[in-house]
Amino acid sequence: MLKTKSTRKNYKVGVLTGGGDCPGLNAAIRAIVRRGKQLGFNIVGIKNGWRGLIEGDSKTLNEDMVSGILTWGGTILATSRTNPLKVKDGLKKISRNFKKLKLSALIVIGGDDTLGVVRSLPRNIPVVGIPKTIDNDLKGTDFCIGFQTAIQTTMEALDKLHSTAESHHRVMILEVMGRHFGWVATYAGLAGGADYILIPEIPIDINQVCKNIQARIKRGKEFSIVVIAEGAKLKEKEIVTKTDEKDIFGHARLGGIGDVVANLIKEKIGIDTRSSNLGHIVRGGTPCAFDRILGTRFGVKAIEMIAKKEFGRVVIFKENKIKSTSFSKISGGKKVDKEIYRIAKIFFG
Repeated sequence: MLKTKSTRKNYKVGVLTGGGDCPGLNAAIRAIVRRGKQLGFNIVGIKNGWRGLIEGDSKTLNEDMVSGILTWGGTILATSRTNPLKVKDGLKKISRNFKKLKLSALIVIGGDDTLGVVRSLPRNIPVVGIPKTIDNDLKGTDFCIGFQTAIQTTMEALDKLHSTAESHHRVMILEVMGRHFGWVATYAGLAGGADYILIPEIPIDINQVCKNIQARIKRGKEFSIVVIAEGAKLKEKEIVTKTDEKDIFGHARLGGIGDVVANLIKEKIGIDTRSSNLGHIVRGGTPCAFDRILGTRFGVKAIEMIAKKEFGRVVIFKENKIKSTSFSKISGGKKVDKEIYRIAKIFFG
């Protein structure tokens, strides 16, 4: 452990935010700067995620620069979906700029793609990770920064859809983000009183969906609300994409499954069905109290791990406590908790 505050005066700790933005990132940055300064560190913000470290684009952060940002969505450091493994000499440039900026350690805030890059970094770069993703699909941690605000935003959208669905006797389908796993759809659907929730983990049985809607109609409920994750797919069908293009991490641009299901419902049972897609609205807005606190706790823990030289680990939230785990234990994705989905199913149809 670094013995005294004076011995840290030449220590520079870099921090970057990569991948998709989400509410709560600025809370983490603010905590890193405030606690870092107390510990005697100089904090350097790396702009635009991994791209900033490849290009050497940075700025020194101080207390004044992070004052008042707790309530802001997004990230003051900006972000990108740059994959250093796909950039020519990307890792060499990162190593070179790490030395050029005279950094002593690096805090990486990101999801599976951004944190996944860490496992390929040169060993001379000490790293601590912080998990963030509205999809909440990282193993090892119960919650990630951004998830709680995302489900709050989605729930509020569902509340608004209820009144128009009931007024017009329609089925309203809300498509939300969730490429491989349906955390947002499940939690927001449960909180927002959805009549059916469709997620990537379970192939869509369109006939069962229609039966549940018809059962509601027989009970006098002439409207239904369906929440669907963008990565959900019909049995024996591929996922629905907007284009054939893939991003630098190999991910297709999803979107449109809500329209497909809406057309099938209308075709099979003849009820007027409409689909809406929240898209990036789910990422935006001011962070809820939970994400402000979680981001703050993660940020403080990360910089204190730097002080103790606990490198090569990721801060996690487990059983309402802030802990840490190795980078290898957070990859691979995390399916929706079966107990949560079982409870949601009680209210289907």
